[in-house]
Amino acid sequence: MNGSSSTDPPSLCEPSAVRPTRPWRWWIHLLLLANYVLIVGLIGLNHTGRQAPMLSRTSQGLLITAAVELTLFAIVFGLAWLASRPSREDLLLRWRGGFWIVPLGLGYSLALRLALALAIAIISAGLVATGSMSLESLQEFFRINQPRTDAIVDFSAVRSDPVYFLLLLTVISFVVAGLREELWRTAFLAGLRALGPRYFNSLKGQIAAAAVAAVVFGIGHLAMGPLGAFMAGLLGFGLGTIMVLHRSIWPAVIAHGFFDATTFLLLRWIAGMHAN
Repeated sequence: MNGSSSTDPPSLCEPSAVRPTRPWRWWIHLLLLANYVLIVGLIGLNHTGRQAPMLSRTSQGLLITAAVELTLFAIVFGLAWLASRPSREDLLLRWRGGFWIVPLGLGYSLALRLALALAIAIISAGLVATGSMSLESLQEFFRINQPRTDAIVDFSAVRSDPVYFLLLLTVISFVVAGLREELWRTAFLAGLRALGPRYFNSLKGQIAAAAVAAVVFGIGHLAMGPLGAFMAGLLGFGLGTIMVLHRSIWPAVIAHGFFDATTFLLLRWIAGMHAN
């Protein structure tokens, strides 16, 4: 048979052009999405001086927070969609690869974690080797600027409340973070393709667009501190590249979900160590 089975591993494809729509509609689309992330980032920055984390301390509050986050995003995403009317193909919503998408996403989540660690190690080694920073000052920088996970989630609830922890591993990791943020990313990429087809329609151009989206994505995570925002940007670039290569958001959604879920697992382990 010439057709491929739905269970075959997904193949990497060249990106296709976004169908033509009036540019002003795509500008509204892109500005809505960009401002959504920037405003969320500003709210997070305003919250960093408070003792309470951005996510609630209780299971019920966590569900309410998730519902509010998803509702606000749905409103912004819906308005952006109404402005530009992107198609399913524009937003890379097709599921490609059948069952293989799940283990593929898991593998990508592990690869992304290793890539982040490697990138930080290479940058650190370069700073020390060129004399830009001493090893002691670099260690002090990491100590002061470590990602502020306490601004996002409550450590005591992670450690003591199993329902709260389960919600973090599922609803927060795969829906609020994975699905919501990758829908934002694919819509942002579609906007860049539509407004700059000369630059962003090729495979290289789409990867460059993923880098642009990563900068905006990193700014939206400034509440975690400069290092946390930088790592979020690198993660966003990796997820955007996965999305572009597979012409589908779903490997990136699953990779993002597994990445955040394993982060929460590590946080619980760290919280348990501190409790002891």
